[in-house]
Amino acid sequence: MAFPIEASCQCGQVSYRLKAAPLKVFACHCTECQKLATAPYSVTAIIPAENIEFSGEMVEWGRSSDSGNRNHAKFCPGCGNRIYHFNPDDASTVKLKLKPVDPAVQDLFAPQAHLWVSQKQSWLQLPDDVPAFEKQS
Repeated sequence: MAFPIEASCQCGQVSYRLKAAPLKVFACHCTECQKLATAPYSVTAIIPAENIEFSGEMVEWGRSSDSGNRNHAKFCPGCGNRIYHFNPDDASTVKLKLKPVDPAVQDLFAPQAHLWVSQKQSWLQLPDDVPAFEKQS
């Protein structure tokens, strides 16, 4: 796979250049992720901060998570797409939410684990070949 990979939000105002593969990709089924994704789960790619560059104006929103960590989100003020999450107490990684739609790189963002399946939608079938955890591992 050739890096960097580039992607943008729905309106194109925010973009990024990803310089290397994510450390880990997971699907979270907690109710908060269901709300933010307006879907049965949210996919997150863990990226070392030095491996990604963002451009464009973003706004920020934050909350405390069930674990006690602070979870902040950056999103596009134009189209509202979530771009990434981060813990302001740990700037070493970002939790990338906005994925490229290019079919050539989509496999790079396939979930390697499913988290919080204790809160997943009952009708959703999980793949047998991907680890699943009742809560966050």
